[in-house]
Amino acid sequence: MVKPTLLVLAAGMGSRYGALKQMDGVGPNNEAIIDYSIYDAIRAGFGKVVFVIRHSFADAFTAIFNKERFGGKIEVEVVYQELDYLPEGFSVPEGREKPWGTNHALMMAKDAIKEPFAVINADDFYGADAYKVIGEYLSQRDGEDGHYCMVGYAVNKTLSENGTVSRGVCSINEEGFLSSIVERTKIERNAEGTIVFHDLGEDEALEEETPVSMNLFGFTPDYFVHSEEYFKQFLSDPATQANLKAEFFIPLMVNKLISEGTAKLKVLSTTADWFGVTYQADKPQLVAKIEELIEAGVYPRNLWGK
Repeated sequence: MVKPTLLVLAAGMGSRYGALKQMDGVGPNNEAIIDYSIYDAIRAGFGKVVFVIRHSFADAFTAIFNKERFGGKIEVEVVYQELDYLPEGFSVPEGREKPWGTNHALMMAKDAIKEPFAVINADDFYGADAYKVIGEYLSQRDGEDGHYCMVGYAVNKTLSENGTVSRGVCSINEEGFLSSIVERTKIERNAEGTIVFHDLGEDEALEEETPVSMNLFGFTPDYFVHSEEYFKQFLSDPATQANLKAEFFIPLMVNKLISEGTAKLKVLSTTADWFGVTYQADKPQLVAKIEELIEAGVYPRNLWGK
C-alpha cells in the first residue's frame, strides 16, 4: 500500500481572526493546530506533508514548521500560492488583491505530489480518527483515477459561539457517495435553538446531523489535471472577470467532476470532533479540548518529545 501525502493549505492570513493563525500556539508547549495535524497524519501512515504558503511569511513559517521539528518522521516540502500564479495567457485583473481560493492553492502542489493525497485547512483541528479513516482509504487508491473521498462532519459539531460560519453542505446518495456540495454562508444557531443559514436572505433551517465538508478531501493525482483544465474555463468566465473576489473553491471543482461523471467521491464517517478557530474568541475552547485529549492519553503533553 502507498503512503499518502498530506497537503496543508496554509496561505491564508485569517483576516477575521486577526493574526497568522497557522502559527498560533494552542497546546501546552505552544504547539499549533498544524502540529497536531502532522502528529495525527504520521500515526495514520502518511509519508509526506506539503505546505502551501505565501512568500510574504515564508521565512517565519519555515523556521517553525520543518522536518527537524517533526523529528524527521515525515518528509516536508513547501510550495507557494500567489495572485499572479496563473496559466499562460492569463493575467491578474486590475484591482484584484487576493489569490484565487482553495483549489488554486491546491494546484500549486502539482509537481510536489505524485501519490494519493489528503487536503486540509491549516487552521482546522480534525481529530486523530479522521486522519486514520482517510489515510486508510487513500493508501488503497494508488494507480486509480477518479476515486476521491472526503470526511464529513455533522453541522451541529462545526458551529462557533462567536459568529456565523460558512460550510459546504453535502448531499449523499444511498451508496455513500457525494451527490453535490453547496457552499452556505452565515450559518449559526438562532435564539430558538435551530441551526439556520441566511446567505439567501431569509433564514433557512438545517437539520442537526446535516453532513458538511470541512475541506478534508482525498484525491488521486489526476485531480491536478482536471483542475488545470477547468481553472482556465473559470478565469475565462465573464462572471469571474466581473467579480474581483471570485474564488476557485475545491467544492466547485468537485461538483463539476461528480456531475459530469468523471469522478466519484466517497463520504467517510469519523468519530472525531472538529474544532476550528474562525474567531479569536474560539481559541480558549480549542485549548481546553486539547488539554482534555492530553488527559485522556490521545496526545502526549510534549508532542514532539523535546
